[in-house]
Amino acid sequence: MHAPRRIVVTLFAGVELLDVTGPVEVFSVASQLVERSGARGYEIQLAAERPGSVRTASGVQLVADVDRAEAGRGADTLVVPGAIEFGTAGLEPVVDPALVDWVAETAPRARRIAAVCAGAHILAAAGLLDGLTVATHWYTAPRLAADHPRIDVDPDPIFIREGRVWTCAGGCAGMDLALALVAEDHGDKVALQVARLLVMYLKRPGGQSQFSVPLSLQEPSRDKIGELRTWIADNIREDLSLDVLADRVNLSVRHFSRVFRAEYGRTPTAYVEAARIEVARRLLEETDRALDDVAAACGIGSVETLHRAFRRQLGTTPAEYRCRFRTRAAGPTPSSAQIAGEAAKHVGTTGRGPYL
Repeated sequence: MHAPRRIVVTLFAGVELLDVTGPVEVFSVASQLVERSGARGYEIQLAAERPGSVRTASGVQLVADVDRAEAGRGADTLVVPGAIEFGTAGLEPVVDPALVDWVAETAPRARRIAAVCAGAHILAAAGLLDGLTVATHWYTAPRLAADHPRIDVDPDPIFIREGRVWTCAGGCAGMDLALALVAEDHGDKVALQVARLLVMYLKRPGGQSQFSVPLSLQEPSRDKIGELRTWIADNIREDLSLDVLADRVNLSVRHFSRVFRAEYGRTPTAYVEAARIEVARRLLEETDRALDDVAAACGIGSVETLHRAFRRQLGTTPAEYRCRFRTRAAGPTPSSAQIAGEAAKHVGTTGRGPYL
């Protein structure tokens, strides 16, 4: 049997507990699964400035197995969790200079490096993210981009891989990232087994958004515009054209469009499309309804329009999305042939073939 791959997770005072324990649990369960068949599992080490207890942001204490100097030798995967604390300017990412120096020295010797949540700020300070596209918690994304202009920060995806460097959003996204690392080592089948054993909602690819359309928007300063968002959700199948929406809040179309964009950072038309795609996503995940039925239920109308909207919003097709995200309650996951068969029923009028 091969020696296990060594996963080194860094600890420091105030680290976010879930950033550490989420990925660790994924690697632990995966190791138990694969070692039973003689495959190479994982050895997990928690490393800190010195061995012993480390208090996390939640007050729960974790115990470091080794000091960083020892952990840096022979690490296969280096996992750098993050922390966010209240500073003079509000919530700020924690960037410990000593940890930055150790990461900069240790990372080149590891096969791959993964930052969880605000851990991306530590990798950035260590000079490991220059020229890369990275993910981090949506709240600290503007700060990361401002502090490190040579980094392309994308605040939306759950996780991003750039070569051997992986970065992810906050909270449970660390578990999604760890599942992707397990899939890289042992295949999708093992990763899905881990997800089931941990009762994770689903195994999400990195491109899925960190949050839903309504949650992605700040609360508006105008009550009428804020109430309109709820009305849109309740009437998603109805005519939601600019004229209808502007009339709803007693504004001219031009003024309404300007106010809406100022409040939400996107046009009313773009918001309505995103809200409808979110409804379509849930139907594809949770039901067996045909694509034309889904298109009608979310107010998009035709399968052709649904397909184009999915491409714009998610970079995939409705059929591919259903294949990836279908939940168990919706029935067995369809085979590739079944998906192709469903899509073939909806050949576009442009002559470009089925929506796959």
